Amino acid sequence: MRAVLQRVLSANVHVKGEEISSIKEGVLLFLGIEVEDTAEDINWLTKKLVNLRIFSDDDGKMNRSLLDVNGDVLVVSQFTLHASTKKGNRPSFVKAAPPEVAVPLYTSFIQSMETALGKKVAAGQFGANMQVGLVNDGPVTIILDSKDKR
Repeated sequence: MRAVLQRVLSANVHVKGEEISSIKEGVLLFLGIEVEDTAEDINWLTKKLVNLRIFSDDDGKMNRSLLDVNGDVLVVSQFTLHASTKKGNRPSFVKAAPPEVAVPLYTSFIQSMETALGKKVAAGQFGANMQVGLVNDGPVTIILDSKDKR
């Protein structure tokens, strides 16, 4: 699983002009699911994400986690995170999981995050053309990859 997280003051998702999800302070997470991803990837990413210290403490240092600040999470599926641009000018998405593989993993990841945080996690609409709005805080943008453990 590959994820791009952005620390936000707020974020929302619209589909066909209608807002379907929104959050306040927390993390907007773009999630790319690979063909080879498993429950192990979900567990690693969940643990890393909820404990990652990217929120400021009273001294302005990034020492607080999502758990510490009771932050919100908005998860948006994004198969393009697995784009390969190695050959030519048109990206290849052969590593991205097809919907029959990705949807159950996407759903499981959201459930795993809800369990870890003890609250509802907002989500985009899998496979939809979404418009994502955000107020980036910092900005803080971090890439996580469960295969590289980075």
